[in-house]
Amino acid sequence: EPRFIAAILVTALAGIVRGFSGFGSALIYIPLIAAIYDPRVAAITLLITDSVASLPFTITQTRRCNWREVAPVSAAAIATLPFGAMALQFADPVILRWGIAFLVIGLLAVLASGWRYHVAPSIAASVGVGLVMGVGTGAVQISGPPAIIYWLGGPNSAAVVRANLMVCFALLSIASIGVYWLRGLFTTDVLAM
Repeated sequence: EPRFIAAILVTALAGIVRGFSGFGSALIYIPLIAAIYDPRVAAITLLITDSVASLPFTITQTRRCNWREVAPVSAAAIATLPFGAMALQFADPVILRWGIAFLVIGLLAVLASGWRYHVAPSIAASVGVGLVMGVGTGAVQISGPPAIIYWLGGPNSAAVVRANLMVCFALLSIASIGVYWLRGLFTTDVLAM
């Protein structure tokens, strides 16, 4: 089927970007797979493949991350993840596709501009970043840019920032699997589109 060949090419491109930079695969994979199939198929398949591929590498990062920063961001994100999952489940796919497109373009513009959050991480800012991440993760599995912008501008070393991101994303992936399962998104009706 032509859609499947296109999906393989998109997946390969997203994998190359992830392998080169360590993040960014969702910004390629989600909008293109959502256009080829459906936003639910895009979010669920990225969640499955990304979790399987990244969780083994994350275990060693749990000792390197700054848990005082990761914990509030992750807790806030997990709290709002179900709201994003409801948007994924019930929103009109066309509206969700356009939302994904505008979200990705906006986030890429901020990342490309080089703008950084240059204040030491505070609890309020961490919770705010987490709230945005949770909705983005639940709705379209795009959680990276808010955390990347937040932690890259901070005082941590590159190794700690990488560990923070990996651990936070892993926690969100695990929570996403649970939320998607409870919301009935792991069904053949959804994945057979």
